[in-house]
Amino acid sequence: MSGGPVQLLVVGLDRPDSSGEVLAEFARLRDSDAVRIVDVLVVYKDADGAIERSDDPEGAVVVALIGLGSDDAAALPAEEELWSLDDVIPNDSAAVIALVEHRWAIGVRDGIRAVGGVPVADAWVHPADLVAAGLTDSPHA
Repeated sequence: MSGGPVQLLVVGLDRPDSSGEVLAEFARLRDSDAVRIVDVLVVYKDADGAIERSDDPEGAVVVALIGLGSDDAAALPAEEELWSLDDVIPNDSAAVIALVEHRWAIGVRDGIRAVGGVPVADAWVHPADLVAAGLTDSPHA
């Protein structure tokens, strides 16, 4: 049995002490069959741009995927292929990085494959775009 599509989700936090609330929601999702939380990592980026991980023992899979703290450059993809936290996390902030398997999508994917279909694109729709389209009044929906 194959798993569902896996997403690397980065949630930026202005206040490093607020990560507990986000982690609690990911813990709640662990009880759901719609998604599987494969791994979660909390990182802090100081005012100079140095990134360090939290003391939490979780996060090994995320660390391996993004190469955080890796001394083995040969094990990492070429620089142009390497996804970088520097690109998405502002200095002097924190982030929760979650590896989420979308189990709800397994049947959809299998149905698409069964008829010879292939996904050709996917994207997250930004909340501001939902407001512009008239689907919600709040950009925080």
